Amino acid sequence: MNEQHEETNRQQNNNLPVAKREDVEFSAEAADADDLEAVERAEAAEQRQKNE
Repeated sequence: MNEQHEETNRQQNNNLPVAKREDVEFSAEAADADDLEAVERAEAAEQRQKNE
């Protein structure tokens, strides 16, 4: 790849949306055991992504 093409790819990647857990509405009062487990798994996955 030439340098101009690589720079274009970098710029395009910087414009991609990033989804995070705060995009999802969550009600602790309405949560069941499966919901709470999903929250724990999501938090663990987010930590793994931050540590990469």
